[in-house]
Amino acid sequence: MHTFLETERLVLRPFTDADADHLFALDDDPEVMRFINGGKPASRETIQRQTLPRLLHDYPCWGTRGYWATEEKATGVFLGWFEFCPLDEHSGAVVELGYRLNKTAWGKGYATEGSRALTSKGFTYLGVERITANTMAVNTRSRRVMEKSGLSFLRHFTGDWPEAIEGSEHGEVEYGLTRTDWERPR
Repeated sequence: MHTFLETERLVLRPFTDADADHLFALDDDPEVMRFINGGKPASRETIQRQTLPRLLHDYPCWGTRGYWATEEKATGVFLGWFEFCPLDEHSGAVVELGYRLNKTAWGKGYATEGSRALTSKGFTYLGVERITANTMAVNTRSRRVMEKSGLSFLRHFTGDWPEAIEGSEHGEVEYGLTRTDWERPR
């Protein structure tokens, strides 16, 4: 299978229809989905009709996907996914970074490792000029990953939540990184 990106411990590859069971298990975990939908269970129908088609989408500006199934390199175990999607279908200049990993992958640095590798590939090979990432203000783990990945806090805002979930009353936060800032010596 084609590999999009490899790190020391991770392999990021395109999703296939065969990943439906992995996605169901991931999205069916209330703790994984806590900051996404309040922890509501997934349905196999939603995975097949909505989630998988979104993850299989090719972006015309790159001729490739924006979501990547993520496996542990040493074992081949499915860990979750990373998002590195252009905000405009026809321009890869601005991308959104995101991640969703199984609980067994939490606290091991995988989210930071994958995010840093995508950032580097985006700025080095894909023509990305700016990376943005959002999360709920109360999602301190995700915010810390963004910071450790080189992104800086940009703003606090209130999103339009169709259904309020615990913590949504505190709003959301946006982090970002430009190519210019990434290239600056540290």
